[in-house]
Amino acid sequence: MTGDALYVHGLIWTGSLDRSGPEPTALAVSAGRVVAVGAEEEARAAASPDCRVVDLAGRRIVPGLIDGHMHAVRAGATWDAELHWTGLPDVGTALDDIRRAARQLTTGEWIRAIGGWHPTQFAEQRTPTPTELDEAGGGHPVYLQSLYEHAVLNGAALRASGIDRLEGDPPGGVVERDADGNPTGIIRGLGAFSLCLNAMPVRGAAEEAASTRAMLHDLHAVGLTGLVDPGGFGMHPARYDALFDLWRRDELTMRLRLFLSAVDPGREVEQVTGWLQHTQSRFGDEMLSYLGIGEVVHFGCHDFEGLEPFEISDEACGEFERISRETARRGWPMHVHAVLDTTINRILDAWEKVHAEVPLTGLRFSLAHADLISDHNIARLRTLGAGVVLDDHLVFKAGASQEVWGAEAVHRAPPAGDLLRAGIPVAAGTDATRASSYSPWLSLWWLITGRSLDGVQRRAAEHLLTREQALHAYTAGSAWLSFEEEDRGHLRPGARADFAVLDQDYFTVPDDDIPTISSVLTVVGGVVVHSSRAAAPADRAGPASAARHPKERTR
Repeated sequence: MTGDALYVHGLIWTGSLDRSGPEPTALAVSAGRVVAVGAEEEARAAASPDCRVVDLAGRRIVPGLIDGHMHAVRAGATWDAELHWTGLPDVGTALDDIRRAARQLTTGEWIRAIGGWHPTQFAEQRTPTPTELDEAGGGHPVYLQSLYEHAVLNGAALRASGIDRLEGDPPGGVVERDADGNPTGIIRGLGAFSLCLNAMPVRGAAEEAASTRAMLHDLHAVGLTGLVDPGGFGMHPARYDALFDLWRRDELTMRLRLFLSAVDPGREVEQVTGWLQHTQSRFGDEMLSYLGIGEVVHFGCHDFEGLEPFEISDEACGEFERISRETARRGWPMHVHAVLDTTINRILDAWEKVHAEVPLTGLRFSLAHADLISDHNIARLRTLGAGVVLDDHLVFKAGASQEVWGAEAVHRAPPAGDLLRAGIPVAAGTDATRASSYSPWLSLWWLITGRSLDGVQRRAAEHLLTREQALHAYTAGSAWLSFEEEDRGHLRPGARADFAVLDQDYFTVPDDDIPTISSVLTVVGGVVVHSSRAAAPADRAGPASAARHPKERTR
C-alpha cells in the first residue's frame, strides 16, 4: 500500500513518554512509512515533490491504536447483525435503539446486543425489563446479554429459543422463574446463553465477510489500526475463513495478529499440537499473520472472571506444561488468560520448568488480565521475559469483583504501577466484544482514572497510568506482543505510517471526555482507511492534492 502525503499544522505525538520540549507539527509519509516528523520545513524537505498536502488545522495525530486483546474474528462474523451499546447513557436510549432495529428488520429476525455493555453505564443502573422489550421489539425476538453476567429476553425470544418449553435448567445455565415456574426472561450462564445463540440463523461466508468489513470500518473510526486476536472459546479453524477471504481479496484494512486456541476440553494437547505442526509463528504478511498459542491453552487452567472458586488440577497443569514446552520448542509466543494469583502461580510453575530446558526470554510469552498478580509473581514474570496485557473489564465489573476479592485487592487490580516499575512489558486492550466494550478510549480512561462506570474510584493512585504511559501501552506496548515494537506503535522515521487524527486532543481534554474521542482520519500504511468527511483534515496546496491514490480506501 502506498499513499505519499505531507501532513502539516498538527500536533504529533511520536510515541515518546517524554513530551517536554516543542512538539512536531508535520509528518511526511512515503511508500507506506514515515520518512520525516518535525517542523514543517524539515518534513517538506523529505516529502515527495508531488505528494498530497493535508492541513491538520491543529488536530492531534497519534500512532494507530493496537488493541492487544480483542476477540475480533468471532465478533466480525455477526457484527452487522448486532446492536452495539458502547456509550449509550440510559435505558430509554437503549429501547429507542431496539425500536429502530425493529422497524428495519423483517418479521421474526432477532434483535440482539451481545455483550460490550452493562447496566452500570445507564443512568438508571439497570437493564431493560422483559416487558419493555416486548413493547420495543415489535414482535421480534430480543436478546440482550450483559457481558457474561446475565441476559434479558422478551416473550418472542423465549419462544424462539425454546426456553419457554424447557423443564429445569440447562447444563451450565440458569433460567430464572416466577412463583408459578414460568421463565421470567432472565437467564444466566453459558449453557443458557447458548440456547439463544444457537437459535439464531447460521450465516454464510459472504455474510460473515461483509460483517467483518463493517466491524473494521467502525474500529477504524475510533483510531484502531491493529488488533491482536487472542483466539478463545470455539475458535476452530473454519472460524477464520471469512477473515482470510478478505485478506485474499486485498480487502483487509486492519493489521491482525492471531493467537490460536484449543477448542474442545480434553483434546487440548492434540489440538494445540495440530496448530504447531501445520503452520508457523509470524507466518503471513504485514496485514495478517499467525502469532502464537492462546488464550485458551488448556480449559483446566482457565479461571474465567475469577469470581468463582477455581483450582488447577495436577493433571491439567501437567498437560499445560507439555503444551508450553512444545510451543517454546517451536519458537512460538504464548498468551494465557489468568485473573487469580493462584492461577498465575501454577502457570508460572509450568513456564519455569520449560524455561530451564528452552529459554522463554525472547519468545514473548504473556498473561492476559493478571488482575490479582502478586509482587512475587511479578518478579517471576520478569525473569522469564514475559509480559502482561491489561484490559478494562473491571470498568464494568469492579463492584462485583470487590464483593468477592475485597476492597484492598481491587485497589491494586491490576497493579499496573508495580508492573511498570518492575520493567514488565505492558500492552493494553479491551477483551471486547462480549466481556467488554470495543472502545479503546473507554479502556484508556479506565487505565488513567481507575474509575468504574458506577462512579467509584477503586484503583489506588500508585496504579494509575499517565496519559503517555496508557497510550504507549495501547500502541508500542501491544506491538511488543508480535515483535513489532520497532516497526509499529510510534511515528519515528522508518515506522509504518499507521496513525489516527483525533477529533479532540487526548492530552488536554478533561478526563471524562476521553471516552468520547474518535478519529476523523485513520491511516494504515499511508492509506486512508477511514475519513469522517464532516470533520476530516483537508487536502490543500500541492500538485497532487486533488488526487487520490488508486488503492486508497476511504469511508
